[in-house]
Amino acid sequence: MKSWKLATAVLAVMALLLAACSDTATTTTAGETTQTTAADTTDTTAAEETPDDTTAEPMDDIMIGTSLPLTGQFSVPGELHRLGYQLCVDVINDGGLSTGKGGVGVLGSKLVLDAPDNQSDTEIAVAQYERLVTEADILFGTFSSLLTGPTSSIAEQNGMLYPVPSGGAQRIWERGFENLFYFQAQPAEGIGSAPVGALVYYNEQGLISDEDFPATAAVVYADDPFASANRNGLVGADVVDPATGDVLASLAPGFLADAGIEVVFDEQWPEGFTDWTTFANSIAGSGAEAVFAATASVEEAISLVQGLQQVGHQPTFMYLSQGAQNTFLDELGDAAQHLNVHTVWHSSLDYVGLIAGEEYTNADFQADYEAAYGETADEDGAIPFAVCQGMEQAMLGAGSTNNDDMRAWLQARTADDPVKTVLGDFYWDDRGLPIDRDYLLNQWQDGTLEFVYPIGQFPGTVDMVYPKDEW
Repeated sequence: MKSWKLATAVLAVMALLLAACSDTATTTTAGETTQTTAADTTDTTAAEETPDDTTAEPMDDIMIGTSLPLTGQFSVPGELHRLGYQLCVDVINDGGLSTGKGGVGVLGSKLVLDAPDNQSDTEIAVAQYERLVTEADILFGTFSSLLTGPTSSIAEQNGMLYPVPSGGAQRIWERGFENLFYFQAQPAEGIGSAPVGALVYYNEQGLISDEDFPATAAVVYADDPFASANRNGLVGADVVDPATGDVLASLAPGFLADAGIEVVFDEQWPEGFTDWTTFANSIAGSGAEAVFAATASVEEAISLVQGLQQVGHQPTFMYLSQGAQNTFLDELGDAAQHLNVHTVWHSSLDYVGLIAGEEYTNADFQADYEAAYGETADEDGAIPFAVCQGMEQAMLGAGSTNNDDMRAWLQARTADDPVKTVLGDFYWDDRGLPIDRDYLLNQWQDGTLEFVYPIGQFPGTVDMVYPKDEW
């Protein structure tokens, strides 16, 4: 939008110069040029005073810029994020294929999404956002803490909002930035509250006996900011600023120690790791009853499960930070049975969001997603859809795409007047972290990702199966 406005202005000036040098007047309107002779324009007063003969200028498109990992290690969630963003744009512009809701644009304009592939590479992502801040009216965030950290700095330096679909490492949120708004739950360091909390809850309810409750655990994680943050919360490590070495927060003693579970194996694998059989043997050698795996990608989660299956290690409980995607089930089949994955979204949740000021529910989103793409929605499509919903509400609330005005509107949200999305209600603290949002735990049961914790807050929960079936 921004670049072609300049070109239009130049064309208009040239048209005026040509008109001054000839008896032919040239008029440029909405990209179309017409010419009239001097005889044709002898007396235009009457026409100018007739309202029926005037046509309103069409509004410019609203350009949205994002950079997504459509190839490389984050390609599975990256492509799903693109689908989620694009579906929201299409519903707003043209109406949902199934629901017919939306279809009015925003502030009289259509949304246009520019989503280049950053190949899961931080340098490419940064370069793309450096271009996008000069060309786009608003930005949408990328996937993963690894990419969100540096790209959000570009947005902050240019005074542009940066709504984050994925970037939970706490150190991202301790930099004093004003333009970040997280559309998930608490920082990634808090994710362990879901799997450990579920074990404790089911033990208290008598569904897991004291004798069967896991006494030991292996904590394994990728060399990745998000995965490391997840691990730090589980074992009680400090949150450290990588640039200065300063301790930003202490997480001691950690979720596992709080639950009386001893960590007997705590190991990181490097980026690009492939020797999963050896790694799985090391986990088996520790004798850990439960396995907590913080992965950076769904491919790593699949490979780790296959490695444990190959060496015959049978944990009574296994949690993975990735694995809610349909790809996970497709690749693992029966091996996915009773594996646990944290999420911030589930198909059964009765969230009521907004589009164009009208109700647009979680069920509406799923119906339009299936109509558009021919498959069921999952979390990595719902989260970016919610980001887009939130930014549409910010544009409507501010009455413009001015980033300062939208920021002020978002910062003014409260529990009584939140942003409303298919992911639930959002309002934020001064760091941009959502208030009163916790993680959910889901478990694969007979090919379906069932919602098992917390109990009593949402419809559709079922009991967690423990111990998991043996492979």
